Amino acid sequence: MGMEDEARDFLIRIVHTLSMVLLWMLANLLFGIYLGYGFFEGSPSWTHITYYILSLSSFVLLLRHLRKRWKL
Repeated sequence: MGMEDEARDFLIRIVHTLSMVLLWMLANLLFGIYLGYGFFEGSPSWTHITYYILSLSSFVLLLRHLRKRWKL
């Protein structure tokens, strides 16, 4: 007795969404907190600004990708 195709596709879509969001969060955690690009003392350097620009742009791209994925 197998799973229906619609339910299987829905569960795969959920797992894909969770994995993409967790991967994005782990990448930002690594670069932002562990490598120290998320925090600055005094004035921000070019590496901090680059981190924030890449973080925001990757978040926008992630949202666009998930929006396309969830459209039926």
